[in-house]
This record gives sequence, C-alpha cells and structure tokens, in this order.
Amino acid sequence: MRKGFEGLYGLVREKLLLDPLSGHVFLFSNAQRNRLKLLFWDGSGLWVCAKRLEKGRFRWPPATGGQARVVLSHEELALLLGGIDLAGSQRRAWYRRIVPVDPEPILLEKRVAL
Repeated sequence: MRKGFEGLYGLVREKLLLDPLSGHVFLFSNAQRNRLKLLFWDGSGLWVCAKRLEKGRFRWPPATGGQARVVLSHEELALLLGGIDLAGSQRRAWYRRIVPVDPEPILLEKRVAL
C-alpha cells in the first residue's frame, strides 16, 4: 500500500472509471486487510487518510455482480472503520433514496478572476 495522492487518483480514474473530484469517499485496502487509505476531494484539495491496525483485520464486504468495487453508506463506512463485521449486520427496512454513481467524468469549469 505505497500509493499516495497521484497513485490513488489514478486508480479511481483508470480502474473504477469514476471521477476522484466527485466528492465521493474512496477507500482502499492492502492484501492483508490491516491497512486502509481513504481518498476524498473536499472542493479545494485532495485528502489522503490512512489507518493501520496493530492487530486484526478489517472485514471487507464482498463485491457483488463481478464488480471490483463495493458501495457503502456512510453508516457502513463508520462500522467498517470501527471494526464491525458488516456480514453479520443487517439493515432495517427504512426508506433510503439511492443515489446512482455516475460513471461519466464530471467536467469542471475553469473560473477566471476579472
């Protein structure tokens, strides 16, 4: 897990076919699942945050439909980072509007000061 800003940015663009500047949080794990890196655009710059477990492993939910990515809600992300196994958790039948992930890149306007 040696990738930094540019490496993670490239993974999001090339492998996930998503826009890293979309405002979504992108989470990456190493093969041993004891390290995580988070990539996030806050509107003015990229954030890269990392967490290394001293003992144990993160229990990552399986990808469905042969995809290389897993989409998590903010609650599921908090549980994953807190060490909760998402396979054993169950979502209640609450209303939740699903926002589709747009695979099309977002073009940003370049603003010019007058």
